[in-house]
Amino acid sequence: AAMAAIDSACSTTRLATFDGDTFIDYRARRPTMELREGINSRVVWDDIQLRAGTDAKGHPVLTLLGPEPDSQWRGFAGAVTQLALQLGVYQMVALGSYPFASPHTRPARLSMSSPSADVVANLPYLKNSVDVPAGMTAVLEHALTEAGIASLGLWVQVPHYVSAMSYPAAASALLVGLREATGITVRGAGLEDDAVVQRRRIDDLVAANADHVAMVRQLETAYDEAAEQTLLLVSTDLPTGDDLAAEFERFLRDQPE
Repeated sequence: AAMAAIDSACSTTRLATFDGDTFIDYRARRPTMELREGINSRVVWDDIQLRAGTDAKGHPVLTLLGPEPDSQWRGFAGAVTQLALQLGVYQMVALGSYPFASPHTRPARLSMSSPSADVVANLPYLKNSVDVPAGMTAVLEHALTEAGIASLGLWVQVPHYVSAMSYPAAASALLVGLREATGITVRGAGLEDDAVVQRRRIDDLVAANADHVAMVRQLETAYDEAAEQTLLLVSTDLPTGDDLAAEFERFLRDQPE
């Protein structure tokens, strides 16, 4: 959602398309056939694109978006690095999210990653220590940093009980982090409005169940008291995030558009 807001606000146009047959396994990520009254009208391919535009202050912006490559990761990272150098890129920010035991009633927090200790030291976001499977963004961080391009990943925490659906408050937080880290200004007014509506709906759902109220209050306490890196829940008698997520989905289905 944050990337879509950037592409829209910056009026990006396609600059390059990566060869899907090289990088994408189409048996795992099948294209979409649009069938209309028996007519196979077209096949839509989900490509990896590099797009170019400008932000509200006239700063040039490149966006790289599409499915994560299924093969040749080093080759892909090398191609992106060559393009970045040719186009004069001086900073890269990757956007991501992860589910976390945090309440929807508090601001979505950002954490960061970068191969550069200087980049990490100069930004105020959470710094975690964990071994996890790497994604393409981690590979790009290293490839671009080695080429002299300051690179970092911005990761927003999404309440675990709503992580199966869109969460505009998190997307909006990523845009704020992007502005703080780079000066790139993207107005996400639509995301902010959607976040307000969603907050009301979740509040209504939680208020209808005493166990859910207790869970959110405990998450609030942990959020408020937590040190920089860890949230600890002290009770296992509260409903799970999956339980609340399923009920929230049912709640939304019952609401008018």
